[in-house]
Amino acid sequence: MDTRIVAVYCLCDDMLKTLNHRDDPQSQMTDAEVMTTAIVAALDYGGNMEKARNMLQAEGYIPKMLSKSRFNRRWCRNADLFLILFNLLGETWKQLNSDLIYVIDSFLVAVCDNYRIARCRLYQGEDFRGFQVSKKRYFYGLKIHLMITETGQLVKFFLTSGNYSDTSALKLYDFELPQGAKLTGDKAYNDYVVEDVINEAGISFIPLRKKNSKRPVPPWVYYLRSSYCKLIETTGSLIEQLLPKYIHAVISRGFELKVALFVLACSINFLIG
Repeated sequence: MDTRIVAVYCLCDDMLKTLNHRDDPQSQMTDAEVMTTAIVAALDYGGNMEKARNMLQAEGYIPKMLSKSRFNRRWCRNADLFLILFNLLGETWKQLNSDLIYVIDSFLVAVCDNYRIARCRLYQGEDFRGFQVSKKRYFYGLKIHLMITETGQLVKFFLTSGNYSDTSALKLYDFELPQGAKLTGDKAYNDYVVEDVINEAGISFIPLRKKNSKRPVPPWVYYLRSSYCKLIETTGSLIEQLLPKYIHAVISRGFELKVALFVLACSINFLIG
């Protein structure tokens, strides 16, 4: 754990120095230390900021630790820095992806069980009720839409409400990929109009086809693409391993920030092991 904490701090500190980021001269705790505490909480404590805060202070990693309320305000205020770090890591994974193969898929994050929907304070309405096909059950919460490389590293992600379909989410992806890149996904991404637009941009996009598809592919192509889709399920499982059974949040923005923090932590895990 010692090596990982130091690695996370060096990663955050180097990024802030590259951005010429300056801390307030009156602040006792630097933004690099705030980011390190939040990321360590996602990596080792299921997102429990208080446990990570107490450990880092008790072990002498961050002796000038802020109080609970001040720390929560600081890390939420620096949410953009976490997204910048994720995007920088994503660009690194793209540069290392010599085969130019990318996969997209979505995974759910439940806010509560169905029988507790009436008491849910973070979200309200049917927009957040979705259906998980693999387990044949309904859930209430958000969807994480991911793009990964051939070896599983996270390149891009965004969040939508639970009932947002993968076909509609296809239009929200940022397809800033190298020319000649090969992109695939499961059968939910069969939108011929969007597919044609992506192919015109120099990216080969061929998702898994349905049986009644008007654009069938050879069996060997289907086999290769399906193996890539299994890979993104592994990445989704790695994120789920970091997620606790219940994500504590007072407001919806806090819940979304914590979900994004777990995705960032998974990407950092690929870097530092």
